[in-house]
Amino acid sequence: MITKEDIDKIFDAARIEEVVGDYVALKKRGANLIGLCPFHDEKTPSFYVSPAKGICKCFGCGKGGNAVNFLMEKEAMTYPDALRFLAKKYNIDIQEEEQSPEQIQSHNDRESLFVVSSFAQKHFSENLYNTDEGKSVGLGYFKERGFREDIIQKFQLGYSINHRSAFSDIAIATGHKLEYLVKAGLTIEYSNNREDEPASETTTETKISDRFWGRVMFPIHNVTGRVIAFGGRTLRTDTKKIAKYINSPETEIYHKSDVLYGIYFAKKEIINQDNCFLVEGYTDVVSMHQAGIENVVASSGTSLTHGQIKLIRRFTNNITILYDGDSAGIKASFRGIDLILEEGLNVKVLLFPNGDDPDSYSKKVSSEQLKEFINNNSKDFISFKTNLLMNDVKNDPIKKAGLIKEIVESIALIPEAIYRSVYVKECSRIMDVEEHILLSELNKIRSKKFNDKKTQAPEQHTESVPDFDTTILEDKKDITLSNAEHQERDVIRILINYGNKEVRVDSQDDEGNTIEIGVTVAQLLIHELQHDNIVLDNLLYNSIYNEFVEHLEKESIPDYNYFIGHENSAICSLTIDLISSPYSLSNWEQHSIYITREEDILKKSILSAVYALKSRRLEIMIHDIQKRLKENPEEEEMIQLMQTQHQLLEAKKEFNALLGRTILK
Repeated sequence: MITKEDIDKIFDAARIEEVVGDYVALKKRGANLIGLCPFHDEKTPSFYVSPAKGICKCFGCGKGGNAVNFLMEKEAMTYPDALRFLAKKYNIDIQEEEQSPEQIQSHNDRESLFVVSSFAQKHFSENLYNTDEGKSVGLGYFKERGFREDIIQKFQLGYSINHRSAFSDIAIATGHKLEYLVKAGLTIEYSNNREDEPASETTTETKISDRFWGRVMFPIHNVTGRVIAFGGRTLRTDTKKIAKYINSPETEIYHKSDVLYGIYFAKKEIINQDNCFLVEGYTDVVSMHQAGIENVVASSGTSLTHGQIKLIRRFTNNITILYDGDSAGIKASFRGIDLILEEGLNVKVLLFPNGDDPDSYSKKVSSEQLKEFINNNSKDFISFKTNLLMNDVKNDPIKKAGLIKEIVESIALIPEAIYRSVYVKECSRIMDVEEHILLSELNKIRSKKFNDKKTQAPEQHTESVPDFDTTILEDKKDITLSNAEHQERDVIRILINYGNKEVRVDSQDDEGNTIEIGVTVAQLLIHELQHDNIVLDNLLYNSIYNEFVEHLEKESIPDYNYFIGHENSAICSLTIDLISSPYSLSNWEQHSIYITREEDILKKSILSAVYALKSRRLEIMIHDIQKRLKENPEEEEMIQLMQTQHQLLEAKKEFNALLGRTILK
């Protein structure tokens, strides 16, 4: 268990904008930062980060919290694991009580996969420098590829010894469980029938093997820099049966369709350049970094997926795909371009000279020449696709018509009408086809797509609407008038946001003279509610209110940070909602325009909230009396009810007329 002192140190050091910034590209908006939500799919940013309050909040899906809550949600971490992660990030030494065997046994499986993956990376990297085979074969290969020492260490490249179980044997010998080595995809278990014994006594032996033995290793990191998987390249040339590259299988921490190689090392520069270069392989990424271009990631030889595109979109809306000169491979990858367009991103394409890929070309030219080549030769997808396919069309009008339709189908995927219009004009110019013809075809494609979606949507079964009588309508009205949810929420909002702020109110001295004294918002608000014995109906609101009362009795007042870190997750979530806002005021004072803020008129806001709540309670009481009067009670009860109703109506008038003056006695 982490000590309270260390937890406080972690919370003090953790910067919400830095933690969230590892996952999301954030842009300044007033006092806040804004970006695309990492918890749900969106094209318009609705995820806000408040550095001043130390919280984040999505106004689309509602998720948010402090740095610890964010990591727990995003990385499926436990509370202690999120604290440990932040302690490591901010170089905070923490003291933990010794765990019991039961606690160790129940340690999170997910974290165990990270542990064995990290061990494997360090082991493979050490092999490069601490073993003869690693130095001659592994390090020799990387040096032959032209990789500098600093680049090898930056990407934590390594080598797996050419022995079937060398890694697994060492991992188990150092205390790592075979169960997690297998789950992480590092070790393979297989059965071997022993047939050297009589048939009646034949037994089955379970053996183990390293997945990557005899390969140079490329660790795959998630966006926070943790190793989650590996790619291994064989150096053997004596057989064609062995795959050149093999990757880790799907695991609890590695889902290849949502991962891009190099994203951890590229994300900062992707944000700075507002562009992401997409290449095919591991060595392409490493070589581009060595050439000084760091905003580059790889799909690791797999077809581009929606998940990978959404990962890029967290940091930029612009993608430039870097292809080698293989036209057949490029044509096969057009589906990836369509996926990018469908996600609403801007895509450009660059084709290297025949026989070159990003890895080889970056070694032929200087860093400046490479950057210049990319800038001068990147084309929008229409120009690129048209020029590439025109050679196949030649003078065949049928093939040309097919090409035009294929390009229009790609344009039809773009969600923004303005961008579609621009691309239609470009296509019209390049293909020498009238614009209205392209627009007509475009509209037919989009119309068909829309109708197909409607057809595929599950049928909505409608039920006959029952006839409502006046009793049911009356009951619905009762439900509306039976609570003061909105007013109670506003009271709690003020308590959490301003509870420890001071306001000036009128009081009386011992001689009955009116004097002005300072009290906290919590004291004033709670005094007003207790004066009329008001208890909040909403259980969650009432729970928070009671905590303020208890703290006041101990002469302390909690602030919103206390409730953000509350053990009750519902209270934590509500607090985030009540202190969050997607808006912030501009600095109008520089233009001699002064805006009144709520904190400047706290006393008025408090009394308005209290009077609104009391007025609402009176409305409910009046409604209950009117309902009873409709039931024709006995004359004596009717007279009493009417007198009470008159008193309540008068009280409601007074509350509605109050301007905010109160006397504390």
